[in-house]
Amino acid sequence: MPDRAPRVLGVDEFAFRKGCTYGTVLVDVEAGRVVDVLPDRTSETFAAWLAGHPGAEIICRDRATAYTKAVKEAAPGALEIADRWHLLQNLSAAVEKTCHQHRNCLRKHTEEETETATNVPEPQPMLLPPAELPRTQIIERTRHRYEDIHRLLEQGWTISAIARRLNLDRKTVRRFRDTDLDQLLVSARDRRPNGVLEPFKAYLNARFTEAQGQVSGTRLFLEIRERGYLGSRQVVRKHLAVLRAGTAEPVRADIPSPRKITSWIMRPRDTLTDSQEERLLQVRLACPDITRACDLARAFADLVRHRRGYLLQQWIRQAEQDAPKPMSGFAGFLCRDLNAVTAGLTLPWSSGVVEGHVNRVKTLKRAMYGRASFELLRTRILTQP
Repeated sequence: MPDRAPRVLGVDEFAFRKGCTYGTVLVDVEAGRVVDVLPDRTSETFAAWLAGHPGAEIICRDRATAYTKAVKEAAPGALEIADRWHLLQNLSAAVEKTCHQHRNCLRKHTEEETETATNVPEPQPMLLPPAELPRTQIIERTRHRYEDIHRLLEQGWTISAIARRLNLDRKTVRRFRDTDLDQLLVSARDRRPNGVLEPFKAYLNARFTEAQGQVSGTRLFLEIRERGYLGSRQVVRKHLAVLRAGTAEPVRADIPSPRKITSWIMRPRDTLTDSQEERLLQVRLACPDITRACDLARAFADLVRHRRGYLLQQWIRQAEQDAPKPMSGFAGFLCRDLNAVTAGLTLPWSSGVVEGHVNRVKTLKRAMYGRASFELLRTRILTQP
């Protein structure tokens, strides 16, 4: 082991057992190799290592307070650098929390738009479903299988050869050979009786509303049977019972989840599709607080990607003035670690190399830890490139 620490030292934790016990990996960021492995992640252990291995001028770390405390005690002259990826992760958590808190705004805005679209214009006349049922996956599969089997039969293939070619049972091939296509399609429809009613639900709902609920299931069954319905009468009666009881599941407003909104905000704008841009615009129109969080998040991401650390304090002042509470809390968190965050947004060093070694440590740990000691794990980490 070297007597002195590397000039640029990277430090990060890894889990022996997630949520219970952790260790610490120390990496020479310039050389890209592991320097040492510590049995825990306490500030005392890391401070003792720094005291016994002087020479670190730059220390790349995440936002863990234990490592910060150790650096200030044992290496006060070292420049701390907060990792940019962890900063964006903390920002993303603040944006998602803001979206969670204002989800009711999105729902209210969507319901108001739905009511406006429903009440202001005159309702459009309900179109009757076509006589032929819409193409479903099972019907299309039946049609294509029938065509393939009969094409091979015309070419002189045997039943066994067709079964091997199409990966089917020979009984299935015989049934498709000896049965008309119309009968096969009817059989395919009857396999899903609930799905047979789906194309006719709009007509049934319109007739039910027009008659104010005073209509029999038998009459509606006869009406839709004339229009191509092939299911049973019982399915129609069950649907009418749900309508009369008022327990039919309403069409919920299409509100994007907070995580999805956060992903749209945190990604670069040129990577969003037109539909994503449109939906994000609707979200911004629905809630001013989410709009403010979006503007602040994109401004901070711009500072990170272009390393404009000199604008950090200006961003913090803006966030502290009129930002939603999670965003202002994130800004206050940056103030408590201002020097390290500013260095992370200015200098090229980061914990990227360290994260790569943490992944390697996880692989080694899963292969042997728990059946051997920490010393063996440490030896394998230090000796394997």
